[in-house]
Amino acid sequence: MLTIALSKGRILKETLPLFSNIGIEVSDEELKSRKLILDTNVANVKVIVLRATDVPVFVQHGVADIGVSGKDVIEEKGYIGIYELLDLQISKCKMMVAAKSASNINKNLLKVATKYPNTAKNYFNKINRQIEIIKLYGSMELAPVVVSL
Repeated sequence: MLTIALSKGRILKETLPLFSNIGIEVSDEELKSRKLILDTNVANVKVIVLRATDVPVFVQHGVADIGVSGKDVIEEKGYIGIYELLDLQISKCKMMVAAKSASNINKNLLKVATKYPNTAKNYFNKINRQIEIIKLYGSMELAPVVVSL
């Protein structure tokens, strides 16, 4: 039995055609059902549809054999024993740095508001910038306002 963990949303929509190309399909009926483990057209292949952040956890603990998740999730959490086997070139996103136009980004200690504190730390360490992290969970468009307070 092969169990594949897939991320909900945009990643799922872009992943299903890739699996279809290799002969693994999940019917619309299965996708619309309330089942937690979905059948595919291949008898020994099952699919679990999860939040993106849960995919690596299910793989790490052996509930799923393989998973499809965003690289942002993998890099942010730094999972042990989780490896990127292939970049599927789907659901790409960009990490952006934004500041108020009047702010001084050259000051010694930058305040950085982010949903991805580990990714931000790693980036700013690479460019030798000292930062103070402010963890946010949403409304990233307002992050420059938060750090200027």
